[in-house]
Amino acid sequence: MDYCLLRINELLEEYGWTMYQLSKKAGIPQSTLSNLFIRNNAPTIPTLEKLCDAFGITLGEFFSKKTDLGKEESELLSHWKRLSSEAREALLKLIKELCDK
Repeated sequence: MDYCLLRINELLEEYGWTMYQLSKKAGIPQSTLSNLFIRNNAPTIPTLEKLCDAFGITLGEFFSKKTDLGKEESELLSHWKRLSSEAREALLKLIKELCDK
């Protein structure tokens, strides 16, 4: 399977999303995403940019190798990626307050 498709599957699992949810969040027809997997085709750059926007990551992050994170760090990152921007801001504020104590 194409690297991009494997990475998309990995991100879907990490975020706990279905292909339908990703299609809605990215503004891409579900049939387009399904056809990528059926035909084993890599997405175009514009499609990949929309997918990355939906996941809240950059193209660089999409293609970067994962670092060796501990179990707790991985869990924290997994939950972080599912948060809304407002929830992320609130969590960052809380973390900063805890670190200042």
